[in-house]
Amino acid sequence: MVEKKKLQHPQAQALTLSFSVTALIFYIPANVYPFMTIEMYGMRNTSTVWGGIVTLADKGSWAIAAVVFLASIVIPFVKLAILFYLTLTDSDQNNSDLKLKLYRFVEAIGRWSMLDIFLLAVVVAVFKFGHMARVQPGIGSLMFLFVVIFTMLASAYYDPSFLEENENGK
Repeated sequence: MVEKKKLQHPQAQALTLSFSVTALIFYIPANVYPFMTIEMYGMRNTSTVWGGIVTLADKGSWAIAAVVFLASIVIPFVKLAILFYLTLTDSDQNNSDLKLKLYRFVEAIGRWSMLDIFLLAVVVAVFKFGHMARVQPGIGSLMFLFVVIFTMLASAYYDPSFLEENENGK
């Protein structure tokens, strides 16, 4: 079996940190600005991610509200926090088992990064009723897309080789 080898870049730590900071900068407006606007029967409703979560919960869709909350707010923040921790403690050899587990967790949740953008695409497709309804992505959805892109880049450039060497050396 061939193991997937990540490309190692000489400035991997600096790139990971830069991409993480950039993602964090976009994370704030992604959660503050409107994510989408739905216009139906002449009534217009603009909502942020948090407003959408609250609306879903108020209407009894707790499971969907929980998924949106996790995918939009919790997971991106946790992923960024872990990437900051791993990057800023890169030269420290302590807790390498924990760091390797955290890195593997970031890699595992990475495939769920586009869930919100996919959900927006599904909502837009569902609400394509011609003149009856119109859905427009808001600036928050663009900001969230940037969060996803930059966290994916940060994760891709992080070099876990010293963590894996420590685990293999045990």
